[in-house]
Amino acid sequence: MNAFPITENLKKFTRTESCPVRNVISHFSGKWALLILCILAENGNTRFSTIGKAIPDISPKVLTETLRSLEADGLIKRKIYPEIPPKVEYSLTEVGNSLMPHIGNLINWAIDNFDRIVKPHNMV
Repeated sequence: MNAFPITENLKKFTRTESCPVRNVISHFSGKWALLILCILAENGNTRFSTIGKAIPDISPKVLTETLRSLEADGLIKRKIYPEIPPKVEYSLTEVGNSLMPHIGNLINWAIDNFDRIVKPHNMV
C-alpha cells in the first residue's frame, strides 16, 4: 500500500494523457512563447523582424521554431502578402486572444514578485 495516497484533486496530474499542465500549458509556457504572445497582444499584426528586434537574445532559428509551434497550436496565425520580397505578419488567433488575460495576470504577478524571486539568485 502506498504511504502517500494520491488524493482526488491530484489525479488530474497523474493521468499523462489528460494532464492540463503537460498537454496544454506546456505549449506556451516557455520563455520565448510567452514573450512572443505578449508582443503580438500589444502590437497586433507584427512582422518577424520586429519580433526579433523586440527579443534581441532569441536566435532567428529559435524564433522561427517558436512561431511555427504557436501557429500549429492555434494560438497565432501567419499572413503572407504576395509581394517581393514576401511580407509575413503574425497575429493572435481568437484562442490566443482568449489566453492573454490569464497571461496578463501572470505578468502582473511576476512584476509584483520580481525582487523577491530574481534578486536572491543574482546575489549568489
